[in-house]
Amino acid sequence: MGKLRYVVEQTFALLHQFKRLAVRWERRSELHDAFASLACSLISWRRLKKATA
Repeated sequence: MGKLRYVVEQTFALLHQFKRLAVRWERRSELHDAFASLACSLISWRRLKKATA
């Protein structure tokens, strides 16, 4: 349980680095979902880039 919890908390911490996701300003949920998807893509790309370097 501890290892899984660490992964979830680490993921939330990475997502909160994007200020626009920490405080939701958009009224439409589609925009918030789009920014969350973009943030996840950037996080994944950075990790892949770091792993290959």
